[in-house]
Amino acid sequence: MTMAGRVRRDEQVSATREALLDAAERLFAEHGVHAVANRQISLAAGQGNNAAVSYHFGTKTDLVRAIARRHAETMETGRLAMMADIGDSTDLRDWVACAVRPVTGHLEALGAPSWYARFIAQVTADPALRAITVEEFAAGSPSMQKLQEGLERCLPDLPAEVHAERAAMTRHLITQMSAERERALADNAPTSRASWRETANGLIDVIVALWLAPVTL
Repeated sequence: MTMAGRVRRDEQVSATREALLDAAERLFAEHGVHAVANRQISLAAGQGNNAAVSYHFGTKTDLVRAIARRHAETMETGRLAMMADIGDSTDLRDWVACAVRPVTGHLEALGAPSWYARFIAQVTADPALRAITVEEFAAGSPSMQKLQEGLERCLPDLPAEVHAERAAMTRHLITQMSAERERALADNAPTSRASWRETANGLIDVIVALWLAPVTL
């Protein structure tokens, strides 16, 4: 094969992979991961070969991981940039913003309709699939370690088990409220906030209060 032929082949493979990722993300978001067959993804991506998903990604688990990864990289970059700006801040709101705004900013950049927030909501409802996304976001993610350290600096007296519990609550709030807004935008339904930035403001207000709430053990 000539160099030009190899380039065209690589471009075709890349385009096919992206089409499959787009189709899978949308179908998983709308119907749930286990309700969607590989052939449905291939058909939605315009691929005549029902084995296209297996050929390009392997298992459905690998496909879920690939979808999570392509979004995680963008949010990681945004979060690190925010952290560079706040340095060693001991203002809790600064660190909560670092948890929220990279997600809402990414969703805003995706435009409407988007499916990422609903995809994550579906995936995190399944214990096995949730482990994949947690691994994907945490593995090689300097920002998540810095986020934990920043929150601990702001709340040094918070017991470790309460810190872990409130971190989980924070993730659920961000995921579910983002999915709710994304769904409303896709359906042209009313939303509680006019923009993703205002949505982030509301989430930050509530999550700061969550972290500062009294502790009853």
